[in-house]
Amino acid sequence: MAALTVATVGACDAAGEEDPTSENAPPVVAEAAATPSITWGTCPALAEGASRDPRLTCGTVEVPLDHRNPGGEKIQVAVSKLPAAKSADRRGVLLLNPGGPALPGLETPGAVAPTLPPSVLAAYDLIGFDPRGVQHSTPQTCGLDDPSLAGLFPYPAADGSITANADHARSDAGRCAANAGEKLRHFTTANTARDLDLIRAALGEDKISYWGQSYGTYLGTVYASLFPERADRVVLEGNVDPTKVWAHAKDNWGKAMSERFPDAARVAAAQHATLGLGGTADEVTRKYLALADRLDRTPAPVPGTALALTGSMLRTVTYSLLLHNDTLPVLAQFWKAAAGLADGVLTEADAQVLKQVFTSPPPTPGVPADNQATMFLALTCGDAPWSGDVDEYARRTAEDRAAWPLTAGMPASIWACAFWPKPLEEPVRVTGEGPRNMLILQNRRDNATPWEDGLGLYQALGERAAFVGADNGGHYVYHQGSTCVDEATVTFLTTGQLPDKKVVCTDVAPR
Repeated sequence: MAALTVATVGACDAAGEEDPTSENAPPVVAEAAATPSITWGTCPALAEGASRDPRLTCGTVEVPLDHRNPGGEKIQVAVSKLPAAKSADRRGVLLLNPGGPALPGLETPGAVAPTLPPSVLAAYDLIGFDPRGVQHSTPQTCGLDDPSLAGLFPYPAADGSITANADHARSDAGRCAANAGEKLRHFTTANTARDLDLIRAALGEDKISYWGQSYGTYLGTVYASLFPERADRVVLEGNVDPTKVWAHAKDNWGKAMSERFPDAARVAAAQHATLGLGGTADEVTRKYLALADRLDRTPAPVPGTALALTGSMLRTVTYSLLLHNDTLPVLAQFWKAAAGLADGVLTEADAQVLKQVFTSPPPTPGVPADNQATMFLALTCGDAPWSGDVDEYARRTAEDRAAWPLTAGMPASIWACAFWPKPLEEPVRVTGEGPRNMLILQNRRDNATPWEDGLGLYQALGERAAFVGADNGGHYVYHQGSTCVDEATVTFLTTGQLPDKKVVCTDVAPR
């Protein structure tokens, strides 16, 4: 669950006599549908100013809306391909998912290719895809008033109350029910995994290799659980604990933020002479918390915009910029600008920082403005049940708020999922059953998918997986300055060899 931006039961056998459209009927595996085909051609239009790798071609794969009824309504899944370098060493295809939940992936092959050595580029066609419901894959919309993903994250009021959060959550759930309708219940991770197997068939492959980041690790483990013999080599980076999906996926966020935040605070402290945020990480942290509380109570209007900077917005930007090590200096500058804005002494340089942070990316043609937010809700609410007890959310929020001031109780607060329809099926059960062909990559200080969650996935997969941790911060592990991590990843993709025991890499160096 890392896609926050400014502007994250085992396979059932087919039942012989049950109504395939019944809510309680087990899903039909994707093989029951006719083998799809794919024709490669030009890719969809990009947002203004965006670019893509010129080698990329795109197509669509037709899949059932409801995999329990493969002969029923169909939807389209957009797929892209960056072909392997011409070589006798081609192994197959490597499907890539950048996470989210609900991030598009058509451009991911072009973004990932420059980080990979020739040996990997010769071994695999890199395959991207927009998951069902996302971007160019039959995009869904709830018609939300606030189309931003950040608007879904329920920071309590200044006094800790979640009353407004509950009202907002109820409204969002109602909007989705009214505008997206019953069909949205079929846009789940399990069905996305079944789509992946139809993509595999359309590509003419007996097996697929897979690299998922963040939410993509859950999608990958679900695929490998539903289709264990069709998963070749699986890389999982920045990991979701499958036993916590999704109501408890946020349980470690407060602790993770407390461990990651000092990395940025030290960057700010080193520039105390120019930023004035404190000369030590502790001083910076105290000033940040005081500023967040102040903005909770008195938002600061941003000149030249209709925005007013709130404590929630300050925390949201902080969360986003902590995901990458190379954005920590920008984060420190943002804190200075936010403090100046609150004090009414905004400099021109500070104004430019705020403009950089709050400028929304241009829209993608044909994609609803709230598409990512809609699909974030569809997946997090539709994969597994949530409690509807508002009082329990209030109690847990108060406890979380007291324990972890940096996240202010948000992870435990009430989400739209409390008012969502019951999921159509139980969560896919992830176990250690299956071949040993999975590599877990996890940073020690990851504020989005914490270290403990990576260990939780490792425990769930057992002998199926190897674990490579990095003494690093941020949400991204590969190509982040650790030769130890990168060599383990490339060795696995090119030879299939996994470490025999848990590895923690301590050789991280700035890139």
